[in-house]
Amino acid sequence: IVWNPVSDSFEIAIGDSTVSDESNTKRAILSCIARIFDPLGFTGPTTTRSKIVMQDIWKEKLDWDQQIPSHILKMSFRVVRSSKFRHVYGQALKREHCYDNIRVSKSSWDSTFCAVNPKFLAIIVESAGGGAFIVLPHNKVSRIAADHPLVGGHKGPVLDIAWCPHNDNVIASGSEDCVVKVWHIPDGGLHKTLTDPIVDLVYHQRRVGLVLWHPTALNVLLTAGSDNQVVIWNVGTGEALVEIDCHPDIVYSACFNWDGSKLLTTCKDKKIRIINPRTGEIECDAICHEGSKATRAIFLRHGLVFTTGFSKMSERQYSLRTPDCLGEPIVMVELDTSNGVMFPLYDPDTNLVYLCGKGDSVIRYFEITAEPPFVHYINTFQTPDPQRGIGMMPKRGCDVSSCEISRFYRLNNSGLCQVITMTVPRKSELFQEDLYPDTIGDTAAQSADDWIGGQDAEPILISLKGGYKPPESKSVSVHKRSNVLDKMPPKGGKAPANQGAPVPDKTLQEFADEIRKLKAMIVKHENRIRALEAEVALNKAAQVDEDGAGGDGLNAQPTLASDEV
Repeated sequence: IVWNPVSDSFEIAIGDSTVSDESNTKRAILSCIARIFDPLGFTGPTTTRSKIVMQDIWKEKLDWDQQIPSHILKMSFRVVRSSKFRHVYGQALKREHCYDNIRVSKSSWDSTFCAVNPKFLAIIVESAGGGAFIVLPHNKVSRIAADHPLVGGHKGPVLDIAWCPHNDNVIASGSEDCVVKVWHIPDGGLHKTLTDPIVDLVYHQRRVGLVLWHPTALNVLLTAGSDNQVVIWNVGTGEALVEIDCHPDIVYSACFNWDGSKLLTTCKDKKIRIINPRTGEIECDAICHEGSKATRAIFLRHGLVFTTGFSKMSERQYSLRTPDCLGEPIVMVELDTSNGVMFPLYDPDTNLVYLCGKGDSVIRYFEITAEPPFVHYINTFQTPDPQRGIGMMPKRGCDVSSCEISRFYRLNNSGLCQVITMTVPRKSELFQEDLYPDTIGDTAAQSADDWIGGQDAEPILISLKGGYKPPESKSVSVHKRSNVLDKMPPKGGKAPANQGAPVPDKTLQEFADEIRKLKAMIVKHENRIRALEAEVALNKAAQVDEDGAGGDGLNAQPTLASDEV
């Protein structure tokens, strides 16, 4: 028994030194297993596997000095899979450190209703007279006031929201009013309801239920609507770069790969597609899951595809596939018979996938490796309340000092947004480099023009050693760019109430004087118009008199006085 100070765990080796290639016999293996004496069960995982190996050897009915078959021998040498994340555990924060009294949206749309970044938490809420979502800074916890300012410029319920990965102050929202809006949230949050977006993206003919930012290109946004259209926008200019029209039905989910050169979508027709996002051409497609309910799919860091869906018998499934052979999954596992859609949340740094089902009270997490069975179940985090939505914090927002590798924000039906941390237990307080490799930063690797021109670039990585310090605000840099993010006037011609400097009194006085002059000019023109109309009427009356004098006296009409005219 050896203690490993790096992983803070005990490593147990049993009989490896006595078992060699020349002595892989039934006698040698069983004598090795027979020496295990553990009345306290300290080596439980090891002894359990050893007993299984012993049973398999007896089932083969071998002679004592006969060589052990290779499949049993291979299993015997790998007793327990080595992983840094075998002991990951979840912990819910106390209620005073969570967000309470939030009216979460009651929409039946399959969305997470939540988006989070290192600065803000955004939640889609119920709102009268249109759609809205609430944006909260992370230091504003506990009970939220009922009259808290909202982002409420949509005319229909908001269906999906997404923070820009390259600017923590910019968020996009899609709604049932068929419009996509991009908003700028000032540091510190909102002090009054925000109704003026940076830009409106109008293209879809039906509700927009999916918004997704490009992982490496600046200001590139993907939207998908119930009109079966997928549009990729350049938010910086407000124009549509690509229109993808290859889906016969509603698009359930979309995901870019690591460098954003490929697009993965799932559709109501049960197919999964890999698409060239610049041209809209389908590179390959296949049946994803045979069930009729919603499916989800994500790209993993090294190109594999992870999907969730339902079988013909409405059993929930997850699968692992390769892009070259989408129709033949490497792994297909049935979980349970619940009817909630499972959202796969992926951490590319640790290769962990978290499965969060709508209406579930659990979060299951798995590790993806190159060793069979490839998708390794780790553990399940259990909560007493079902979840209506969930959001996952980017890795740069996690607390590296406490070995936190993930943080989730669960939305309950009771109005509570519960914060859950996933932690790897370590005794050392030093920075754990094996848990925190360089992660995706908040700097774009390329511009929208470079990306649409055919260039590919991997995300720019940053080190979390010493912790991540978010910038104060990126609004200055955004407004200085010569694009719609800073030059497009807000709807109605007014500046947002929470942005910009106040107008000087001298300028206001000049505007008032100019308005008075315009009013006086309008009155003068109105008087002139009335005088001209009276003159025209007199001329017409005189013409009538002349026509009457020249005709029959019996038929002549009496002449009208000018005042009667």
